[in-house]
Amino acid sequence: MPARDVADLSRDIQYLKGVGPARARLLGKLGLHTVADLLFYFPRRYEDRSQLKAMALVRDGEISTVQGKVVEVSEVKPRPGLIVTRVAISDGSGTAFGIWFNQSFIKDRFRLGQAVVFNGRIERRYGQVQINKPEYEDLDDDSLHTGRIVPIYPLTEGLFQRQFRALMKGVVEGYASFLGEVLPEEIRQRLAFSGLSQAVRDMHFPRDLQAQEAARRRLAFEELFYLQLGLARLKRQAVEEEGTAHRSDGPWLKALVESLPFSLTEAQKRVIGEIRQDMESPRPMNRLIQGDVGSGKTVVAAWALVKAAESGFQAALMAPTEILAEQHFLNLKGLLSPLGITVGFLTGSLGRAERIRRLETIRSGELKIVVGTQALIQEGVEFARLSLVVTDEQHRFGVQQRALLRAKGYSPDVLVMTATPIPRTLSMTLYGDLDVSILDEMPPGRGPVETYWRRASARKKAYRFLHDQVKAGRQGYVVCPLIEESERLQAEAATDLAIRLRSEFPDLRIGLLHGRMRTEEKEETMEAFRQGHLGVLVSTTVIEVGVDVPNATVMVVEGANRFGLAQLHQLRGRVGRGREKSYCILLAEGLTEEGRRRLEVMQETGDGFAIAEEDLKLRGPGEFFGTRQHGLPDLRVADPIRDLPLLDLARQEAFRLIERDPNLTSPEHRAIRERVGRLFQGQGGLISVS
Repeated sequence: MPARDVADLSRDIQYLKGVGPARARLLGKLGLHTVADLLFYFPRRYEDRSQLKAMALVRDGEISTVQGKVVEVSEVKPRPGLIVTRVAISDGSGTAFGIWFNQSFIKDRFRLGQAVVFNGRIERRYGQVQINKPEYEDLDDDSLHTGRIVPIYPLTEGLFQRQFRALMKGVVEGYASFLGEVLPEEIRQRLAFSGLSQAVRDMHFPRDLQAQEAARRRLAFEELFYLQLGLARLKRQAVEEEGTAHRSDGPWLKALVESLPFSLTEAQKRVIGEIRQDMESPRPMNRLIQGDVGSGKTVVAAWALVKAAESGFQAALMAPTEILAEQHFLNLKGLLSPLGITVGFLTGSLGRAERIRRLETIRSGELKIVVGTQALIQEGVEFARLSLVVTDEQHRFGVQQRALLRAKGYSPDVLVMTATPIPRTLSMTLYGDLDVSILDEMPPGRGPVETYWRRASARKKAYRFLHDQVKAGRQGYVVCPLIEESERLQAEAATDLAIRLRSEFPDLRIGLLHGRMRTEEKEETMEAFRQGHLGVLVSTTVIEVGVDVPNATVMVVEGANRFGLAQLHQLRGRVGRGREKSYCILLAEGLTEEGRRRLEVMQETGDGFAIAEEDLKLRGPGEFFGTRQHGLPDLRVADPIRDLPLLDLARQEAFRLIERDPNLTSPEHRAIRERVGRLFQGQGGLISVS
């Protein structure tokens, strides 16, 4: 066999023994192209097949491992097109039959008297112990598929556990020793972690489950460590940058606060104080505001925008959808126009002539505050003196988008907002480079929204309740079921629902809102609803955030089981904004156990952070934000929920290392720098953002 070295880790797997072009294509569907890819493609679970059971003691339905000698090999053809192969093994206490259908070649794999191990789900049928298509092992062989802790891999159609396990065994034995150690030795020794090569071996073929967990901890720590290093470097770079020192509060800010029809909450005052300190500092602000639905983030953002304008600069607010951007624009225009501050709007749907005029007012500095969608970061948008960037619903933007907007100015302050409460675990993972402010107090007068989930059979009663509320002078929303595949289908579903409700309730004025309507249509519909000219608004999830109608007291959500917890909470936040008692009715059918639990959580609590934690438990970190756009690398091994102590540890070690070597330029840290750079490559350029 030719000598191997570290270069072989990049070898194309089609040239490995037993692979070839056809199987390589199947492996490619799993993202596996090189030897290194295989080494870091870990099992999704393990089966403990090391504990042998006497055949007389196995139970129906359980997965068991049995061992014995072959006492019978037979084949029958009960009907045309069906061949049943039976292999019986006995251990003295009983007999177990391995059963295969239409796999005639199996009979040639066994001989009478041969010592073998079977593993699989036990079926007690006709007084016999049967295992359908068992995993099997000749005890004369080096046991790989039974009699040990056996890895089970996530595979695609056309690949099978036995062949993949055999391939992986060869790769681990032949190449794991060439994996280069990057984690500093002092950290490994202090935390008692094994070397990388051994950890990879124990992830694939552990001697016991304790060895596998030790390997998982080491690899999970390493993932979190590199992630936190990237975030620590970002934070460090931001501290070292020269930014804009804004002026002390002036008459515009005083007039803004005095013009509000309510008093600021203590939480709003606290967060404004933190923003004031950041903005008056010569270092760029990098701050995240987390606040539950209705906690008053928009007013805080307006305060920051006015501070930038009053200091002689420009500010930009970017929202993920046109309807949310429009809502922000209208709110800010109403608040700031009386102060003499110009607010402009920029989206992709503007006509050419209007867009040219708008771009000129931005370029000249005439427009002090610009609200828009991702159109703000497009080529051709130039600011005269941009000193503040605000992004709303930050998790919907990639890090790269945030960076592109920042690049429109010279190290502007950055304020990011989210009404999706983020559990501490994910907050540390996603926003470790940002200072976090939390609005944990609701404005006076906002009571809890009474929430009920009902089966679809209660639909008529729910709509009668909505009808009665509207006739009593209130307003309500009806949200149509979520259809992920198509915005067109979503729009059609909302249209059909509106037609049906207009037919059932001809005495109600019912409006329709969906994402495929023209901007002017959406604006007219929303304004009619705000003014009370419409009693009911049938809508898709375009009303999920940003819509504020205090007179709306009822929300009916159709197909509520199709929505995630965080999304249901956002939708519910559209009601309960006035002083009247408000209600949310969730209609669902075809419930899974998880779906039922989500709806129960909605009934039990209105606390967005408690809901976020439960959502994270139910859906897992990978799906918490839906399509992952935040620009950070995926975690293969670490789980931010399970590994919170490990995340804390990784964060401490990462920030300690960056404190000693801010740019990772020391010779002993060069490999770490390269690893972190590769990790974030193509993920939004995180390391170069600040």
